[in-house]
Amino acid sequence: MQWDILAQAIVNGILIGGVYSLTSVGLNLIFGVVKIVNFAHGEFLMLGMYITYWSWALLGIDPLISLAITMPLMFLFGLFVQRFLFQPILKAPELAQIFMTVALQILLQNLALAVFSANYRSVPTAYGDLTYTLGPVVISAPRLYAFIISLVLSGALSFLLLSTDLGKAMRAAAQDRDVAELMGINQNYIFLVAVGLAAALAGAAGTVVMPFFYAYPNAGIAFGLKSFVVAIAGGLGSIRGALVMGLILGAAESLGIQYVGADAGMLVAFIILLVVLVLRPQGLFAGGRL
Repeated sequence: MQWDILAQAIVNGILIGGVYSLTSVGLNLIFGVVKIVNFAHGEFLMLGMYITYWSWALLGIDPLISLAITMPLMFLFGLFVQRFLFQPILKAPELAQIFMTVALQILLQNLALAVFSANYRSVPTAYGDLTYTLGPVVISAPRLYAFIISLVLSGALSFLLLSTDLGKAMRAAAQDRDVAELMGINQNYIFLVAVGLAAALAGAAGTVVMPFFYAYPNAGIAFGLKSFVVAIAGGLGSIRGALVMGLILGAAESLGIQYVGADAGMLVAFIILLVVLVLRPQGLFAGGRL
C-alpha cells in the first residue's frame, strides 16, 4: 500500500512538473537571450489563465483549444513588453532592470485585481473528472493533457533553437552579442521574438492548468516563484536544465505534500534551491546554455 501511495505521489508531481518546466523554459529564454531576469514571468502565466477563462465564458471555447488564442495574444503582449519596457533598459544597471520587472509584476497583479476582481474563476470541462488507471496509479486526464502539451511545446522550442536559422541566431546573440551583430544578426528583432515566445509559452502554461486550477490576480505568484527555483537550480539560461529540474521539483513537491503536509510544497522547493546553490552555485546544468 505504501508503495502505491509513493508511486501516485511521484506521478502526480511529474505531471505538474511538466508545467513548471514549460514556465521556466520561457524564463530561461528571456534571460539567456535578452539577459534580463523577468520577475513578472508568473504574471504572464496569470494573463494566460484569464484569456483562457474569458475565451470559455464568452465564446464557450475549451481551454485546450483556446491555446490557439492565448499563445498569439501573449506573443503580441511579449513584443509590447520588450519594445517599450525591456529595450530601453537593456544597457541600464542590473538593479534598474530588476526594479522594472518587479514594477511590471505589481502592475499586472493590480490591473487584474481592478479589472477582474479578486474572485476565483474556474473552467469546467467535459474531461475534468476523467481518469486513467495504470496499475495502482490513477492519472488525472486534465493533468496528463497539461503535461503532454507542456512537453510538446518545450520540445518545439528546443527544435527551433537547435534546428532553425532563427534559433541559431538566438543562440548566437545569447553567446556573444557583439559578434552576433558583426555577423549581421538584428539583435532588436531577436530580442523581440525571444520575449514574445517566452510570453506565449507562459500563457500556454496558464491555459493548460485552467481545467484543474483557479484564475485569480495572484495566481502567478506561486508559479513564478517555482519557475525561478527551477531556472536557478537548473542553471540560468539552460533550457535542458529547466526541463529536467521542472520534473524533479514537481516530484519532490508532491512527495513533500504527501508525507509532510499540505503546505510543504513551497518549503521543499526552496530547500532544493538552497541545497543546489550550496553544492553547485551555477546550477546543475550551467554548461548547457541555449
